[in-house]
Formats: sequence, C-alpha cells, structure tokens
Amino acid sequence: MEKQTRGIMVAGLAGGSGKSVVSVGLTALLAREYGKVVPFKKGPDYIDAGWMQLAAQSCCYNLDPFLMSEEAIVHSFTTRSHGADFVVAEGNRGLYDGVNADGGYSSAELAKSLGLPVLLVVNCSKTTRTVAAMVLGCMKLDPDVNICGVILNQIATKRQKDIITEAVEKYTGLPVLGTIPRLKTDIFPMRHLGMIPHQEYQGSDDALALLVETVRDNIDLGKIMEKMVDVPTQAKQPVMQNKVEETVKIGILRDAAFQFYYSENLEALERAGAEIVPINAMTEQSLPELDGLYIGGGFPETSARELAANEQFRQSLKQAAENGLPIYAECGGLIYLGESIELDGQQYSLAGVFPIHFGMSKKPQAHGYSIFTVTGENPFYPLGTTIKGHEFRYSTINKWGGCDKDLSVSMERGTGFIDKKDGLTKNNVFALYTHVHADGTSEWAEGLISRCRKTKAKG
Repeated sequence: MEKQTRGIMVAGLAGGSGKSVVSVGLTALLAREYGKVVPFKKGPDYIDAGWMQLAAQSCCYNLDPFLMSEEAIVHSFTTRSHGADFVVAEGNRGLYDGVNADGGYSSAELAKSLGLPVLLVVNCSKTTRTVAAMVLGCMKLDPDVNICGVILNQIATKRQKDIITEAVEKYTGLPVLGTIPRLKTDIFPMRHLGMIPHQEYQGSDDALALLVETVRDNIDLGKIMEKMVDVPTQAKQPVMQNKVEETVKIGILRDAAFQFYYSENLEALERAGAEIVPINAMTEQSLPELDGLYIGGGFPETSARELAANEQFRQSLKQAAENGLPIYAECGGLIYLGESIELDGQQYSLAGVFPIHFGMSKKPQAHGYSIFTVTGENPFYPLGTTIKGHEFRYSTINKWGGCDKDLSVSMERGTGFIDKKDGLTKNNVFALYTHVHADGTSEWAEGLISRCRKTKAKG
C-alpha cells in the first residue's frame, strides 16, 4: 500500500516573524525522527530554501505563482511530494503580501491552490492582546485560507505567554500550538539579503541542532501533525524520447561564493541530457573538460579575496569563453565574469570576460520580480522570447567598456544591467542579472542544452 503524505504550510505576519525558525526546525525534527520530508519554499528564494534543504537532507523546491503557472505549481508539488512522509512549505513575507492590493501571488493564494493548512507564526515583541486582533484579521480577510493554529515567537515572560495564549484562543478559536522564547542569540546569522547561506556559515550543523531542540521543547509537534492534511501525490512519468541524445557535460560553479541554484533548474538540465559537474572556483586550478558552464548567483563579494587569488582558474575560464564554450551566468555569475570588483577601496580581479568594473552599495540596486524580452542575438534564447524572473542585487556598475549592441534583452519590469537593458553577450557567453526558474521557463534548459550540443558537434 502506498504511503500517505501529510503536509502543512508555515507562514508569518511579516518578514522577520520567525517562520524560518519554525519551518526549518520543524523540517529538521521530522526528518531526523519521523520520516522523509520534502520541503518547499514559496517565492524566489535561495537562502531559506538552502536551509530547508539542509534540514531535510532532501532537495527543496520553489513554488512561485509569478514565475510559474498554477498547473506547473500543482504538478511540481504533487510529483515531488510523491513518496514523502511529510511536506513542509514555507511562505514568504506576510501571509497576504503579494504584488498588489488584492494579494496576487501571495502565500495565502499558494496555500489555497495546494489545499494546505497554514500554521501562522507571530512575532510577539512588545505586545500582548493585540496579537489576537492580528490573527483574527488574518482569519477574516479571506475565510477560504485554512489557518489551523498559531505559533507565538519572541515571548519574553510567562505572563506575556499566558495573556497572548488566552486572548488568541478566546477571540479566534484557534489553538496556540507553540510559544518560542526570546533567544539570547540569533540562530540564523543575518546579512543584507536576510540569512547567511548555510554554505558560508561554519556553524550550520550547530544551528540545526539548536533549532531541533528549540522546536522540540517549545511546540506541540503531536498537535501540529494532527493539523496536517493528506496531500495528493503522483509519480513522475518517465520522459519518452524518440532517440537518445548524447549526454553533454555542464559544469556549475558551486562553492561558498556561488550557491544560488534552483533544484528544478539542475533537474531540468539532467532531464534534457546533461551530466552536472560541480566546480569550486576558489580551489580548483582550471576548468575540467566541459560542453557548457552554468554560473548561478551567490555572494562573490564575500569571497572576492579567494576568487581573485585563484588566478589560474580565472584565466582558464576566460580562455574557455574566448574559445567558444557556452556559458550562462546569472547575477553573481555575471559579476564574476567582469574585470574587477571594488570593496572598501580595494580592487579584486575577476575572470575578465566582460570589461566591467563592479562595486557594492549599501542599498539594494534591484529587488523583486522582473520581465525581459529578447531583442538581440544571443546563444540561448530565440528573438522575441519574453521571460519572467527576479533580481536581487546590491552591486553597482562602476565602469563598463561595452556598448548597447552587447546587450540582448530589454527589461519590461525590473532594472537590468544598465538603462533597462541586460543580457551581455560575447561569443557563446550570455550573462544577466535576472534569475530564471526552469519550471516556468522551458526555453532556458532547452536553449542551453541545444547550444552545448551544437558547439560540441563542431568540436
């Protein structure tokens, strides 16, 4: 008999509510002691998803109603949940926060699409009875959202806990399923875009252990498991091909500097016939034999010294680009392909594929969803293609030695590289600030694999 998968969404009243503490801790505890967990993260997010993946020891998948159709979301959820004991989905921002006043593309809308109950996490700092009013407002705003219980976070005293618990249960009828005390130190180290990626954090194992202990001691896991619902799942259907295409080797830079890869993107490449080759840009001396290279985002600025010191690898990559190796680079990958980056008055050399000198601002230079249309020749996307994605960057363009003809896409929404344009193109290299999600952009994997095969065939 096939096992029954049970699921729940963890959401908050706002960013910083503590939903990551609950979702990552809950995922880790379930995975360690109760069975297989498949985690999901709502929205364009790599860092929280990375922590969820580490907690579950299983790929975390992103479900984004802006980037993906509802059909694609439901298919991803039902097929990737297949065989799991539990699924835990983490929302983003506030429960009802979307791209407009109607809450379009919000965590609430996603919960309804998936039929998941919502465990609502509330930051209770400097408040008591008002928490009940906020929870009641969430219930009344959309009665179709199934809020199944409340977790109180940042509780300072027993008196505060007792008053809030009594008020929430009296006025909303919802059970308080956990109260997390105010901790002396942050479990998750923070930086400008939120939590530090676990790949950069030396204490990630200790952080997970503390999260498991915190969740075990402060929430009613039994009652939360009772609130979970049965999740309909379906096995993935094998891809039937008329002929077997030759495998291509695609390298990905995957280290402390470059960590932003959707699991879906790597799976899409593998389905299309790629063998994925992880590469550490800070320790390896040169690129291995490859048919293509995918450089995702990350924080090259925090590893600039190490990246600059590995001159042999940088020269190897630059030579490969000049020789025509297909290279697709996003955000941090774009930065790495530049000439240099300036940090605190110090210049750090980069790969030098494009004549760009970067800097860093203390304020976001682009942050949110983006849409671009392909307006110029490039190695991967057909002319006229319109793509949805997202941008997250603090980097600045201090100096650029190129011109408009080097840019192959126009931004309909978002900032892009410069003057609402993006998509730097040279030989078989294509680099831009926008990140794409393969489940919403079938052209991405198809274009990359196709170019790799054509280039390989030419020798």
